[in-house]
Amino acid sequence: MKILVTGGAGFIGSAVVRLAVAQGHEVVNLDALTYAACLDNVASVADAPEYNFEHADIRDRAALDRIFAQHTPDAVLHLAAESHVDRSIDGPGAFIDTNVTGTYTLLEAARAHWTTKGKPDSFRFHHVSTDEVFGSLGPTGLFTESTPYDPRSPYSASKASSDHLVRAWHETYGLPVLLTNCSNNYGPYHFPEKLIPVVILNALAGKPLPIYGQGANVRDWLYVEDHATALLLVLEKGAVGRSYNIGGHNERSNLDLVRSLCAILDAKRPAAQPYADQITFVADRPGHDARYAIDASRIRDELGWTPSVTLEEGLERTVDWYLANEDWWRALQSREGLGMRLGAGG
Repeated sequence: MKILVTGGAGFIGSAVVRLAVAQGHEVVNLDALTYAACLDNVASVADAPEYNFEHADIRDRAALDRIFAQHTPDAVLHLAAESHVDRSIDGPGAFIDTNVTGTYTLLEAARAHWTTKGKPDSFRFHHVSTDEVFGSLGPTGLFTESTPYDPRSPYSASKASSDHLVRAWHETYGLPVLLTNCSNNYGPYHFPEKLIPVVILNALAGKPLPIYGQGANVRDWLYVEDHATALLLVLEKGAVGRSYNIGGHNERSNLDLVRSLCAILDAKRPAAQPYADQITFVADRPGHDARYAIDASRIRDELGWTPSVTLEEGLERTVDWYLANEDWWRALQSREGLGMRLGAGG
């Protein structure tokens, strides 16, 4: 296929781009190169004949029309989004602008392209979303594809809005869409404002390892390369109009996760004191969801996908990657907001 990947210089998008090129697909990487994007993430495929890059914004309809006309993609894999909950608390407008208005603009450009081509049944618009649209779970239970939406942050509300737009464009216009909702991703090239890279890099620098509240919030962790495999599988074999939850089957409290990272670092880069001594509890995030957990039985039963990387293996791989790629993360540390407490709700 020729796949238009939006946000392909970001964390998850770049994993998709690298895997799609490795699988022989032709990829058009559309990215606005905002603060969390990094073209070094796709440097390994930048010279491949199957790879093309377009510096453009999904809110720019004229640019989208040109790109669709020039590249005539068979599918869209839409990952471009503002995604950091803390930033959405401080500045919700950017999340509405990109995640809602940007998705609307992309849908309209894709619909125009699809219509111009005679509405081929083979075309796909795959929208990538998050489990956070479902809200917060108690100690038991799992999110399924039929769980009612209950977003609780500006970020998750903006993603829920974009999910609804995609479904509406399918029902109203017949656009062949797919949706996926994933749990927390981690792995190589994770932008250093999210929990796992913050812990690794702060530990190495001798800085406090900040944990919200008492660290009891639980997340299901999905290794990013497993997620990329699932996304391309859904794009190729998923049923039109269907949504698929993608989870790692790896639930951990934030405190247990941080302690695991500290133990790995103790073994690989020992310091004078155990890294866990740097753990510091800080004031909780406003509206912090207690627990997310995914029921991924639909994608398993219908498409045969299951995660291949355990959390223990994935965390070790991730730590190894950050230890071996200091040039990558040091070049990003001066970017806006890094090293600051965001989302305090003040």
